[in-house]
Amino acid sequence: MTEEREQIKDKDWIKKEIFSWIKTIVVAFLIAFFVNHYLIVNAQVPTGSMEPTIMPKDRIMANRWSYFKKTPQRGDVVVFPYPDQPEILYVKRIIGLPGDTVMIEDGKVFVNDSDIPLPEPYLNETMRGSFGPYKIPAGSYFMLGDNRNNSKDSRYWNNPFVKEEDIVGKVFLKYFPKMKWMGKTITYTID
Repeated sequence: MTEEREQIKDKDWIKKEIFSWIKTIVVAFLIAFFVNHYLIVNAQVPTGSMEPTIMPKDRIMANRWSYFKKTPQRGDVVVFPYPDQPEILYVKRIIGLPGDTVMIEDGKVFVNDSDIPLPEPYLNETMRGSFGPYKIPAGSYFMLGDNRNNSKDSRYWNNPFVKEEDIVGKVFLKYFPKMKWMGKTITYTID
């Protein structure tokens, strides 16, 4: 009889242990699902369109709640669905805000008829070409990659503007292969 009780206890212990592991895995899955779908965007950048800020194969995180109480700002690096193919996420820098007029002349970006080009210390090389003008509609944004000469961005899309409600999040961290905080917004003065 004692041997039978021991075997029953062993079976009960094994069942409890298996249930405990299943419970832990389910809770971990639910937490990961919640975090990844409601708090952050976790992505790998496939191209060099944002070099040198974000390199190909860098892993980034974007905060989905960045614009809960404030609006996107010029200079923010954001994640959004590509307007011409919404199933693909893009990462670009906000250059034009709602109501702005953006003009690119000889590789320099001018906003709202300013005589002074937008200061862009994050660029490694001068952009080639002239584009625009682009009149940004209400509730929309104009995006450019930091690697301007190798970036498929608002200048080339069929739908050149990203609606505010389509911005998924603001990039705040590059975590692989090297960790770097990116949450700081660049402050621009436009005359």
